[in-house]
Amino acid sequence: MPLSMVNVGETRLIRKIGGQTETKQFLEKLGFVVGGEIKVVSVMGNLIVQVKEARVAISKEMALKIMV
Repeated sequence: MPLSMVNVGETRLIRKIGGQTETKQFLEKLGFVVGGEIKVVSVMGNLIVQVKEARVAISKEMALKIMV
């Protein structure tokens, strides 16, 4: 299921990252790697997620490319 469908407070494992090579590399630099944990902190238009020790805001469009 895409990350955009995860409820606030849930922690999931990243299964797949879709999109073009540039998109995948960008997300990888932010800490979004296959097998890594991700927690949805807040949804207010954009998603605020916790990846490793950082909180990152991503658009819903970008969240659709991250499968958990």
